[in-house]
Amino acid sequence: MENKQIQENYRRISGTIAEAAVKSGRKPEEITFLAVTKTVAPELVNTAIACGITVLGENRVQEYQFKKESYTKGVPVDFIGTLQSNKVKYIIGDMRLIQSVNKFSLAQEIERCAAKLHLQQDILLEINIGDEDSKSGLQPGVLPELLTQIAELEHVHVKGLMTIPPPCKDTSFLQAMQELFLKTKELQIPDTEMRILSMGMSDDYAQAVQYGSTLVRVGSALFGARNYR
Repeated sequence: MENKQIQENYRRISGTIAEAAVKSGRKPEEITFLAVTKTVAPELVNTAIACGITVLGENRVQEYQFKKESYTKGVPVDFIGTLQSNKVKYIIGDMRLIQSVNKFSLAQEIERCAAKLHLQQDILLEINIGDEDSKSGLQPGVLPELLTQIAELEHVHVKGLMTIPPPCKDTSFLQAMQELFLKTKELQIPDTEMRILSMGMSDDYAQAVQYGSTLVRVGSALFGARNYR
């Protein structure tokens, strides 16, 4: 994809996000537009950064390690893919957020690695809102107990929730996730925040914003169809 096309895509997506934010009674600047960089060449990622992208999303630890030195410096990165406990040590300290925490043992490993570096790692808990066997993520019912457990970890801090709803035209899963997010916020679990709802990708980011998403993860709509490896 040429740089000009990325620029045009960025303007179009940003405009759609802004419109959806206004419809939901919020300001456009309250929504984070994260660029998903899986299989995307660093020079194209840097083009998106030049357009205005302020957060990148990485799916694979090895790919991130290979590409990170080629990215424009100073742009924060979130880890958004499935993360194995034995890979935490390779990204801890580099990530603004680890968005895909789906079990207590993973949170414990993040705690161990973060403690070694004397830092606090912000995370999101991944929810399997569609109860799909093919996807990782927590069942909504276990969320309060897990949040209470993680609150005891000194170097891990929950900032909100993340989900990948089933691909369908029905917005019921988006609505269910919004309701879960708000219900969880009402619990006011100590040392836990519900500030970020990471929901919405290339096919549904506008609808996700209208259902309360504060962060959308957009890849193919920005960079074009992927050449997955």
